[in-house]
Amino acid sequence: MSHTIRDIAAALGARAEGNLDLVVARTAEPSEAGPDALAIALDKRYADGLAKGRARAAMLWPQADWQALGLEAAIFMARPRYAMAGVTRVFEKVVETEPGIHPLAVVHPTAVIGANASIAPFAVIGARVRIGANARILSHVSVAEDAAIGDDVLLHPGVRIGARVQIGHRFICQPGAVIGGDGFSFVTPVPGMVEQARAEKTVTFEDQDAYVRINSLGAVRIGDDCELGANSCIDRGTITDTVIGDGTKIDNLVQIGHNARIGQHCLICGQAGVAGSAVIEDRAVLGGRSAVGDHLRIGRNAIIMGNAGVATHVPDNAMMFGYPAVRYDQHLAMFKALRRLPRFMARFEAEKTVPKAGETD
Repeated sequence: MSHTIRDIAAALGARAEGNLDLVVARTAEPSEAGPDALAIALDKRYADGLAKGRARAAMLWPQADWQALGLEAAIFMARPRYAMAGVTRVFEKVVETEPGIHPLAVVHPTAVIGANASIAPFAVIGARVRIGANARILSHVSVAEDAAIGDDVLLHPGVRIGARVQIGHRFICQPGAVIGGDGFSFVTPVPGMVEQARAEKTVTFEDQDAYVRINSLGAVRIGDDCELGANSCIDRGTITDTVIGDGTKIDNLVQIGHNARIGQHCLICGQAGVAGSAVIEDRAVLGGRSAVGDHLRIGRNAIIMGNAGVATHVPDNAMMFGYPAVRYDQHLAMFKALRRLPRFMARFEAEKTVPKAGETD
């Protein structure tokens, strides 16, 4: 997978200088780059690394003097992280698949498979499933009855798609994810400890009846251009569907509860949990290990910092931190006050006086 500097710059819409016909076959850290590599040095702090490596070409920060760095060619990008998106796309090693249904796959005769789709060995496609054009279904994927999957979808090994799940175009799902499992819904014949605690803020510790399952009659709907990380789970709805909006990206080991509604272009980071019937509005960000309680609303453009536990509604454009989560500026003020508390208490102990017998204060 070799490219000229000219072609790479054109693909990125970037400025390039030097020998634009120079060919590179891979990317590398500056200090590890050989003559066949494009060194990624998007900040001047990587200049020393270029001196240690043997790169002839590099991606550089806009003001870099590529000739002084001993290079033959350079590509200039103003926004490093955005540049990484472009260059990794150019050098991406595409998953190798062949169009068609492998003889070791099991495809129900009522399933409809789109043009140029690839179904790998040991995949199982259920009754009345619809799979779009150019979809890539890798090994050990199962798609249950009546599910619908769009065009250009990539399902990595071990993905499980439940019954009636609907997925849009260009969806990417990493290994081991489960979409459309039953929601975690149980109830007791009479109000139990959890319901009592919610209503009365107290608990009577008595034996209660066994839990009775509430079945999940809904499904899951996922929009276009979404991604789901490895071993993440999205539960189907109880009555209505669980919904994931267009462009939303979900990291590894994330739990999305039944009936949750996630908006468009949200980011949900690793080990985050969204409880049942929560609403996450467009462009919200949930940091790693954050948690959102059931039936809560997280507003548009809100940022929930890592490890935050959200127990109340969050307005639009808010930044929340801590447990229970509060506004970020409020959390900082509380944290600063907490750090000063030992000094305050020491001063208090030193200054307090105790009246002697017979005296009044």
